[in-house]
Amino acid sequence: MPSSSFPSSVDIAIIGAGAAGLGAARTLERTGLSVIVLEARSRIGGRAWTRMVTPEIAFDVGCGWLHSADENSFVGIAEQLGIGIDKTHPPWGEASFGDVFPKRDRAAFGKALDAFYERVWRAAKKKTDVAAATLLEPGNRWNPMIDAVSTYVNGAELDRISVHDLESYRDTGINWRVREGYGTLIAAYGAPCPVALNCVVELIDHSERQIKIKTSLGTLSASQVIITVPTNLLADEAIRFAPALPDKVEAARHLPLGVDDKVMLKLSDPNGFPADGNLRAATMRSAMGTYHLRPFGHDCIEGFFGGRYARELEDAGEGAFAAQAIDEIADLLGNDIRRKLSPLAESRWAHDPFARGAYSHALPGHAGARGVLAAPVDGRLLFAGEATSPQFFSTAHGARDSGERAARQAIDCRSGAGFAAN
Repeated sequence: MPSSSFPSSVDIAIIGAGAAGLGAARTLERTGLSVIVLEARSRIGGRAWTRMVTPEIAFDVGCGWLHSADENSFVGIAEQLGIGIDKTHPPWGEASFGDVFPKRDRAAFGKALDAFYERVWRAAKKKTDVAAATLLEPGNRWNPMIDAVSTYVNGAELDRISVHDLESYRDTGINWRVREGYGTLIAAYGAPCPVALNCVVELIDHSERQIKIKTSLGTLSASQVIITVPTNLLADEAIRFAPALPDKVEAARHLPLGVDDKVMLKLSDPNGFPADGNLRAATMRSAMGTYHLRPFGHDCIEGFFGGRYARELEDAGEGAFAAQAIDEIADLLGNDIRRKLSPLAESRWAHDPFARGAYSHALPGHAGARGVLAAPVDGRLLFAGEATSPQFFSTAHGARDSGERAARQAIDCRSGAGFAAN
């Protein structure tokens, strides 16, 4: 949107054009209300972003799996948009390629992981919340790998994960993909939305009836604002509120974004490598990548890193993920594999100024922070985003659904007694 057409006032302003902001904007269509989505980036989608790294390979830099696909709202949206869904079984539960994780060890690890989650389920029934790390069985040889799973799932190690929050997450076990890319799907979903790109919000002044929003493109007023930015931005007070909202800032600080990153490697000689295969070893350490061989049958390998390990690799600079992935794969499959692998792309979400991480987890003792963050303020400030989802946090559909929820709250507040737009 050119700055010359930047509005001076709207009924509802939405901060952030990720899945949550787009979900809110699409929900407000045909309501007769004037709406604008303010997006700091030069693109829509937020932490959903697909890059074509070769003419054939679509790399989802952010979210890539339609988790809980049988309940995922983006599945129906994809069907409406004519975007195909791939239902190939995910590779992470399959036998590792090259027998680097022997069947007997995989069975033992699976048993230890199941027992850990059983302890989580029992502990979550207690009133007192604890760190999930306290439920690791002392001396169990598989503890580092159980912790590694947490870095992939939560973006953080178990010492930073609330048991109550961990048990709240809803996973139906159905996981599908979008061949064109999840980011492509979300961009298509948001295409009809009125968005001002390259618009950095600095201040939300709600001291008077009309809210004033100071941005890099100018100041506009709105009667309501839906805030959908990642928790790390709220925690860092990258957007200021006047009057201040200390409860929201504190809730955001208790819901930090963990770190998860991906790397895509070109595989020059795919012979012998299965399509949609899995590569992971019994490393007995949490600092280890996991690898998806030839996703969609393409000649590539996608690596996934999480937690402190991913943050260290981000801090090492551009190219660190690719170099580490090639080293790890060579350790598993032999040094000859190096000549077949070359970098295509990688993510660095913790260093992204408008994300500052991947997705949220609740710190021990603070599972209730999601509800605090989601609560409206005076019917004029509404909050959405994956961190506000009670069951589908850390997912794109959880974010989208939260945007729809916030938009409906805004509509309900407008129709309620005592609300005035001016």
